[in-house]
Amino acid sequence: MDEDTALWHRIADLLPADAAQGVKDCRAIGEQESGLGLLVEGLLARQIPIGGTDRARISVLTEEWGERERLAPGLLRCPGDGAPAPVRLLDGERDEAEVVTGWSEPELADLVLVPWIGCTRCGRTLLRAHTWEPWDDFSYHAERYVISTPDGRRAERILPRDAAGAAFAELLRGCPEATA
Repeated sequence: MDEDTALWHRIADLLPADAAQGVKDCRAIGEQESGLGLLVEGLLARQIPIGGTDRARISVLTEEWGERERLAPGLLRCPGDGAPAPVRLLDGERDEAEVVTGWSEPELADLVLVPWIGCTRCGRTLLRAHTWEPWDDFSYHAERYVISTPDGRRAERILPRDAAGAAFAELLRGCPEATA
C-alpha cells in the first residue's frame, strides 16, 4: 500500500467499519471527491470527535481535490477530541482568518493571503495565496501556499499551486519546536 492510500485508509477508519469502507471504495474507483464528502458527512452525522491534526489533514485533502469550499463548513462543525495537537485549522475563525496583503515577497505581489492552518507549537501559519477577482472575492483556487514566519510578517517558504499537501507536510516537519 502506498503512502497516499495508507492516508486515505487511516482517515476513513475514523468512521465505523461500514462507513469507512464506503470512503475507501470511493478512493479505489477514483471518486475521491465523493469519498471526502462521505467522510465529512459521516463524521458530522455521527458526531465523531476528531483531533486537530486529522481535521487539518482532511482539509488539505479537500483542498487538493477541489472540495474545500464545499466541505469546510461541515468539517468545522465536527466535534474536536480535546487533545492537544501540533496544528489547528483556522478556517472560520474570523479573528485569526483575516486576509493579509502587502508582504514584500515579489511572488506574492497582488495576492491576498488567507490563513488556513496554524502551528500551535511555533506560531507559523500555512496560508493560501489567492488572486482578488473582479467580482470582489478571492479566486476559488489558491495560486500559491505560503508558510509564514512565527511572527506572521513574512514568508518563510512559498510553494506552488499544486503543493497543498507538501506545504502541510513542511509546516509539520519544519517546526523548530517539534524537536525541542
